[in-house]
Amino acid sequence: MSVTYLFLAQGFEEVEAIAVVDVLRRGGVDVRTVSITDDHQVTGAHQVTVQTDLSLEQIQAEEAVCLIFPGGMPGAQKLSECEPLIRVLQQHFDRKKMVAAICAAPALILSRLKTTEKLRVTCYPGFEKYLSDFDVVADGVVVDGKVITGKGPGFAVKFGLTVLEQLRSAEVAAEVAAGMLL
Repeated sequence: MSVTYLFLAQGFEEVEAIAVVDVLRRGGVDVRTVSITDDHQVTGAHQVTVQTDLSLEQIQAEEAVCLIFPGGMPGAQKLSECEPLIRVLQQHFDRKKMVAAICAAPALILSRLKTTEKLRVTCYPGFEKYLSDFDVVADGVVVDGKVITGKGPGFAVKFGLTVLEQLRSAEVAAEVAAGMLL
């Protein structure tokens, strides 16, 4: 079984989370939303509350093909401070599995990775200072091996389609994009 997990903390960026989940599910990806606490109701930065599928304790990390981290503040900060989640991320990354982060998440979460690679990433403007060990570019969406990053909410659909392309295929991503009139 393969599953993709998208992690949420109070104050997440709603567009980046919901658009990505929507795009991936349209493309047939088994993506599940995960609260980092026991509370399955998580409220975003703009007061939109979602019901998550799982809590962090319920995931089967070894079955994950991709881990996704939306931005938003203070959501991305809370994700970065969740030590059990950072351990899951590091183990997943060390197994050469896909990781995707958008907005503030590349800076606050991916910067916690222990790696000798100088990954090419993008992030929300102003957060570059957290990525001194990375090659930060201004592109809207960046793929570097198994790491996908997005710049911010305006790139959420493109980011989701890029994750879908990497998980499924360019053809599936193109079909989803066409169905969404993109």
